[in-house]
Amino acid sequence: AGSLTKCYGKQKALDAVDLTVSRGEICGLIGRNGAGKTTLMKVFTGLTCVDEGTVELFGEDDVRERTRIGCIIDSPAFFGNLSAYDNLKYYCIVKGITDMTKIGKALERVGLTDTGKKKYRNFSLGMKQRLGIALAIMDEPELLILDEPINGLDPIGIADMRELFRSLNEETGITIMISSHILPELDSLATRFIFIDKGRIVKSLSKEELDDECRRSLNVTCDDVSSAATVIEGSLRIKDYKITDNNTIKIYDPVQEEELRDVLQKAGVQTGRIESKGVSLEDYFRMIIGDNAGYGR
Repeated sequence: AGSLTKCYGKQKALDAVDLTVSRGEICGLIGRNGAGKTTLMKVFTGLTCVDEGTVELFGEDDVRERTRIGCIIDSPAFFGNLSAYDNLKYYCIVKGITDMTKIGKALERVGLTDTGKKKYRNFSLGMKQRLGIALAIMDEPELLILDEPINGLDPIGIADMRELFRSLNEETGITIMISSHILPELDSLATRFIFIDKGRIVKSLSKEELDDECRRSLNVTCDDVSSAATVIEGSLRIKDYKITDNNTIKIYDPVQEEELRDVLQKAGVQTGRIESKGVSLEDYFRMIIGDNAGYGR
C-alpha cells in the first residue's frame, strides 16, 4: 500500500499511509480509538475506497486479487434458525462456491464439526466467532483480515482463538492482519507490529525488534564502549549484552547498578547514565503513541 489517504469530511482517517505486509506474517495493528485501523482494513478488502494512493495485493494492483482475501470486519450476518453447516452452505451459494466439501473442511479447522443441527441462535459467543472464521477461510484465502476477532471472549475462548490463528498460519502459510485491543494477545501471536495514530503509521517493527526494545536490561552510557565491553565480559562474566550505538550498552544478564559503575570506573571507563529498561507491549504502545492512548477502532 502506498500513500493511502482517506477522508471523512475534513477528517483524515488515513494520512499518506505506506505499509508492506510480507507473505506469511501475522501482522498486529495497534492504535487508539479512531486511529484508522478499521479504515485501513476496509481499504484492503475493498469495503471502502481511498481518495489517494494505491493498493497492491500479491504483487498485483488488480481488484480481482481481493478474491484471495478472507475477512471479518463487521460481524457476518448468520441465520439464527440455521445450523453452522447450513449457514455456510447459504454463503457458498451466494459466493458461487460449488465445492461443498469446503464447508466440512472449514468447520473442522475451526473446531465446529460436532455442532450438528444446533441452531446458530443457540451458539456461545466463542462458537459464533469460530463460525465467522470458518466463513472467512472457507474459500482458502491467502490473506486473512480480522478486526477485533476476540472481543468479548472469555480467557479460554481467547486462548483457543490464539491457537487457531497460529495453526492456520503455520499449517497453511496464510498471512494474517489482525487488530485487537487485548495487547498481551497480540504480543504472543503477531510476528510484526504496526502502530497507527491519527491515520499515520508511526512505527513498524518485527517481533524480534519489539522484544529487543521491550526486553528488560540495564543500559549504561560510557565514553568507550569497546573497553567497557571487555570489562563487562572479563570482570563481571556477563555474556548477554548488546552494544546499541556509539556509547550505549544494553546488559541483559542480572547485575547491580552500583557494582557495574564501580567496576567500570576502576577500569578507567567513564560512565554516564545507567538506567533499567524493559516494558510491556502496552507500555511500549503508550511510549510510541502517548500517555493518554486508548484502544479500539
